[in-house]
Amino acid sequence: MKPIVAIVGRPNVGKSTLFNRITRSRDAIVDDLPGVTRDRNFGDARWNEKAFTLVDTGGFAEGDADAFAPHIRQQVEQAIADADAVILVLDGKGGSSPFDTDLIHTLRSVTKPVYFVVNKIDGEGQEKALFDFYGLGIDHLFPVSAEHGYGVADFLDALTDDFPDVAAEEDATDAIRIAVIGKPNAGKSSLINAILGEKRLVVSEVAGTTRDAIDTAFTREGKNYVLVDTAGIRRKGKVSQRLEKFSIIKALRSLESCHVALIIIDAEEGISEQDVRVAGYAFDRGCGAIFLLNKWDRVDNQDGKALKRMTENLRMTAKFLGFAPVMTVSAKTGLRVQRIFPIVDEVYGQYAIRITTGQLNKVMAQAIERTPPSLHKGKRLKFYYATQVSTRPPTFVSFVNFPDAVHFSYQRYLTNQLRDAFGLDKTPLRLWLRQRTGKNPDFLNKKRTPVNRKRKRRERR
Repeated sequence: MKPIVAIVGRPNVGKSTLFNRITRSRDAIVDDLPGVTRDRNFGDARWNEKAFTLVDTGGFAEGDADAFAPHIRQQVEQAIADADAVILVLDGKGGSSPFDTDLIHTLRSVTKPVYFVVNKIDGEGQEKALFDFYGLGIDHLFPVSAEHGYGVADFLDALTDDFPDVAAEEDATDAIRIAVIGKPNAGKSSLINAILGEKRLVVSEVAGTTRDAIDTAFTREGKNYVLVDTAGIRRKGKVSQRLEKFSIIKALRSLESCHVALIIIDAEEGISEQDVRVAGYAFDRGCGAIFLLNKWDRVDNQDGKALKRMTENLRMTAKFLGFAPVMTVSAKTGLRVQRIFPIVDEVYGQYAIRITTGQLNKVMAQAIERTPPSLHKGKRLKFYYATQVSTRPPTFVSFVNFPDAVHFSYQRYLTNQLRDAFGLDKTPLRLWLRQRTGKNPDFLNKKRTPVNRKRKRRERR
């Protein structure tokens, strides 16, 4: 296991900026507004061939009027308990604060190494600001500038000095990345907490609680997964704050690197236009998709037909995701939460499938023979051959003499034939039609017979 390092400090001292600097990423949202970070944010870091996991936390302050302060303090305390080392970030510009004294007092009882970093020190001339912090009873201070990089290298040398050498980082490419998306307050964070069996993410009745796209890696029955909690996606017309815009951009960007999207719908409220719009974002980015009707324990289902009605509504309003399975769950009670992963595995298995060219062309030839395409200006449309060009999602290219003349309904017919033949009923599937270039073999329109090699050689002479 890689060492875990937690970054703590009072609000707005630059913890997220330091997190981004060390992880060489922009995973943590940075803003001048205090209290931006609420959940623990994990990132991989490497220094001097030593790998470790860095944890960004929210600002820790006793007696804070922020409604989320108790939740944030709980997240900070959990991060400290789980960490192998702790970084306390202090504000070199603002000077010491009573909140710093409280945090230092809390950390004195911690048996793991604690590193005291004074941030916002942009050069040697500003290191005189350190004297204010020696009065807190700290022996060794590290002056750094998280924004400009000053002093960060020296600090990382000290931080990783006792870390074990890592010959090669753990291979996480086999992990199935699952994005949890939906409208604000649909229950995304609650669902992840229910899956993990711990209060990993801050949950509140206030819409917009989650801001960062939070990655959580875990293993279930020998399989690796990464759950990505995202900010609630509202209609553009209702988004006015800059911070919320950044959160939504990160939520949409997280879909581009995920394999399966869990589209959370508040079943108590019913299916809205925005739910369909959010589902469209997943479809546009080629993700596998599963609809989760959350809060099912609150749905009036006296006649036993509520699921049928909602499913039919989904199939009508989100026709483009007709392949996506629909499940009812309750993050609050745990109803059917553990049944999500067999469906995820099935969707991902189809999503990552590889089909041989021979099998593909055989199915295509049978489909074309069964239902030939319409003529184009009196000429027959010829499908020469097809091949799979990529997986995740499975993408096929079929070469045609007149690709623009193929009606979309016939292209849909061929797509459905591929779904039926290879059992791809739960994954997005792409079939592109391309103009044939060069002398490609005509696999789909004529039978090839063996040619006598000697006779062929004589003809060339």
